[in-house]
This record gives sequence, structure tokens and C-alpha cells, in this order.
Amino acid sequence: MTLHLLDYTILILYFGFVLGIGWFLRKSVSSSSDFLTSGRSLPLWITSLAFLAANMGALEMIGMCGSGAKYGMMTSHFYWVGAIPAMLFVGVFMMPFYFGSKARSVPEYLKLRFDEKTRGFNAITFAVMTIFSSGISMYALGILLQVIFGWSFTFSVLVSAGIVLAYTYLGGLSSAIYNEVLQFFLIVAGFAPLAFLAVQKAGGWEGVSSRLQPVMTQSWQHLGTPADNPMGVEVIGLMMGLGFVLSFGYWCTNYLVVQRAMAARNMTDARNTPIVGSFPKMFIPFIVIVPGIAAVAIAQMNVGYALPLKNGGPDYDMVLFSLMEQFYPSGMLGIGLTALIASFMSGMAGNVTAFNTVWTYDIYQSYIRKDAPDSHYLWMGRMATIFGVGLSIGAAYLAQSFNNMMDFLQLIFGFVNAPLFATFLLGMFWKRATANGAFTGLVSGTAAAAVTYGLTLAEAKGGYLGVLYEFPSSMAQNFWVAINAFVVCFVLTIIVSLAGKARPDSELVGLVYSVTPRQIESAVWWRRPSVLAIISGIICIALNFLFF
Repeated sequence: MTLHLLDYTILILYFGFVLGIGWFLRKSVSSSSDFLTSGRSLPLWITSLAFLAANMGALEMIGMCGSGAKYGMMTSHFYWVGAIPAMLFVGVFMMPFYFGSKARSVPEYLKLRFDEKTRGFNAITFAVMTIFSSGISMYALGILLQVIFGWSFTFSVLVSAGIVLAYTYLGGLSSAIYNEVLQFFLIVAGFAPLAFLAVQKAGGWEGVSSRLQPVMTQSWQHLGTPADNPMGVEVIGLMMGLGFVLSFGYWCTNYLVVQRAMAARNMTDARNTPIVGSFPKMFIPFIVIVPGIAAVAIAQMNVGYALPLKNGGPDYDMVLFSLMEQFYPSGMLGIGLTALIASFMSGMAGNVTAFNTVWTYDIYQSYIRKDAPDSHYLWMGRMATIFGVGLSIGAAYLAQSFNNMMDFLQLIFGFVNAPLFATFLLGMFWKRATANGAFTGLVSGTAAAAVTYGLTLAEAKGGYLGVLYEFPSSMAQNFWVAINAFVVCFVLTIIVSLAGKARPDSELVGLVYSVTPRQIESAVWWRRPSVLAIISGIICIALNFLFF
């Protein structure tokens, strides 16, 4: 990949800009609340774009483009089935409890609804998940810098870690959120042209469709049996594994994204944050998935382009880089690379800021030092930022063993978010759920994920306890890991709760749907969450039919 002076200038300007944001916002950080939660002071357009952009790191850019090349248009299910419904649900039904309870984090809500041990278990598992997720973004940025500058992977990782550490250490969550908004606009400017150029090179969408099997350009028509599609899933596994368990588990319980909505100025803005974010979200597949599909078509045209290889097979994580090298001239290449770097850095920063909040409030303050002055927790939040970045560097090396980062991330979500969603679903909507039931369910659900992964095999991964079943793809394995984790947690939480004594209704007001008085929505009709959610849902259904 050959860069020119204009490309380097754009990259240097971006690095200076993000560090400048952190330097400027440092003046507004005077308490742990300012550093870790932004003091609940940000406007809707900022929080909604940040809510969307927090999920547009390595997962969206390299991972989704690679998945487009690997699985075809079925990858759109991660948006139109695996994101939009859950984003609307969390905005309409769950944000009133998160925001209204005044909890500073998702684990803290679990403490209010259940007890300390449930909060503690979730805080630890979530902290581990954020480290892995941050490490994946760091790995992606490391290989990008390696390609651009010819640096070693280790040096590339250390440089990316140092830049993210600098601006998150200075400005905290606000710095991460404002950089995520910048990242969103950079991604649109950097990759919409790539999608257009790649599809045009293949002869338009008709040309892409004519060169590929129908399964690569249709999203629903090949879900009868796992053997009918490259993802190796059937409609039940897709709807339950992705559309319900993984999707709702991620968007409804993952503090990384919920944290952005909780930084809003008021309840209406907090509820509208994921709903407003759903509108641009449903069109992101045309920017990140379609280029990967077009790459497979172009590789069959004998025009000098071939899919990159790794260990004798396709290296899907490099598809996006290879397309940029093929199509982008000087200047445009700089914008595209800057957009990539921005997406990876914000992915790292988002996970690190979620980690430092959960570590400081839900682990350190709860179990290590309970009654320290606020200035001490501000200091600890900054220290957590440093060692969070350090742990992420180690996770970056683990990510090297996967040929598709999307597969790795979905596996992590299956272990953590899938059982957690069962706990939240029962906790928010079934007042009979007890603390012992929630804790037993969470632990058992996570264990069920480990056992399922250990007894199944897919693409030489898993099977460390023996092989009872082999899945045709890692993604299919991930779906069933998540399903089993959810079901075990859900069932055991109910059984143990029915054997125990529930809390009185008076203690559950503001925490459980059935005993919380409904608030009359004061916003004008076009700003009401229910109205916006209906409009978003109709558009999403139309897109599913369009690419059926």
C-alpha cells in the first residue's frame, strides 16, 4: 500500500485532532462523575451518534466487510435482525429503568434490582469482555499500521495503545464520545465511495449478482437447512441465536453502548438515543458489507484483483485493506485509512472507558475501598484507564488466532451477554425473580456457554472437552453457544426464584416494569420514543423484504 504526502498529512491532522479533543476536555473533568459518566450532560444528537459509533470499531469495518466476503448478504442480519429490533426495545422499554434508577452502570442496576453478588459477577465478566473487545480493535489497528508504515505488529500495537490512552486519560468518557461522533462522519466519508467503486467495478449490483451464487446476494431464501448457506445456520438458529439472544443481549445489557444513552441530559433523550441511532444504523450494511460481497465478484473477473490469503485460505480480515489499495487514489486513500484508524481507536476507547467505569464503581469502590473521597475515585478511574489499555495489548495477540474478528467477538458475547440478557429480561419484567435466582442463573448460563463450546467444534475451534457435534462455521457455533447460555440462565433463574422469597413490590418501584407507574410522555409527538420506534421498524422491515 503506497501512501503519498497528502495521505500522511490527513493522518497526522487526525491524530492531532483527537489528542486536541482530549486536551480541551480535560478542563471539564473535576470529579469521578465527569470522567466516568460525563455528568449526564450531553445532547441527543451527540449521544445517538456515539451509541451507534461505539459499535463501529473493528467489528463493523474489517469484521463486517470480511463477513460480507465470507457469508454474503446474510451478514445484513447482524443489522436488520441482530441490531435494529433490540435498539428499539432498549429505547422504549429498558432505558426508563437504567436512567430512572440513577444507576451509574449496568452492574449497579443489578445491585439495585438483585444484590451485591450478582452485580459483582457481572462486573467481573463484563470487565473481561471489554478487555477482549478492546484487544480486538487494537489488533485490527495494529495490522493496519503494519500495512501502512511497515512497522512490526508489536510496535504498531504500542503506538495505537499510546494514542488512545492519551486522550481517554485526559478527557474520560466525554473525550471518547466526541471522538466517536467524529469517527461516524469519517466512516461515511471514507467508505461510502469504496462501496460505490467496488460495486461499479463489478458491473453494478446486477453484475455482482450474475457472478455469484444467489446465496451470496439474498438474505432469507437459503435458511431452510444449515447446508444451504455459507453461514451454516437455519432460520431458528438465526432468529433465536442472533435475532434474540445475541442481539438483545448486546444492545440491551452491554454497558459499552448503554453508557452512551445514560450520558444524555434527560429521560426523553436517553430513550431516544438508541432509537435515533437506529436510522443510520440500518443503512451501514451498504457501506461495510456490500464492498466485501463485491470483492468476491471482482476476484472472479481476472482484472488483477484476488482475495488475500492466510494459512492457505482466504484472509477475510484483509479484504477491506485490499479493496482500498485497489481503488483509492492518493488523498482518498488517506481519508479511508483515517476512517479505519478512527473506527479502531474509538472501539478501543469505548471499551476502555466502559472498563474504567465498571472497575472503579462496581469493583474497586464496592469491594476494595468503599468510603474514599471522590478525588480518589477520579484518580483510580485514570489508573484503570492505564492498566485497561495494558491488558488490551495482551488480548490483541490472542485475536491473531482467528481469521475473522466477527467470529471471535460473537463468541465473547455468547459467554457474557447471552446469559446476562436472560437475567435482565426476568429482572425487569418479572417481579418474582430473586437475587439467588439471578446469581445462580448467571453463573450457570456462563458455564453452559463454556460447556457448549468445549463439546462442539467449528473451523478447528472449541472441542476442548471432546467433540459431540461439529458445526459448519464458527458463526453457527457461536449462535448455539449463546442460545444454550440464555436458556440455562433463564430456566434456572425461574426455578431458584420460585423456591425463594421475592422482594416486596415497594422495593421494586423504578426497577420492575409491572410495579413502576407509567409516566406521561411530555415531548411533542415527533420526538416521542414510541413514534420514532414505529417509523424505524417499518423501514427495517422494508429493507428485509427488498433483499429477501
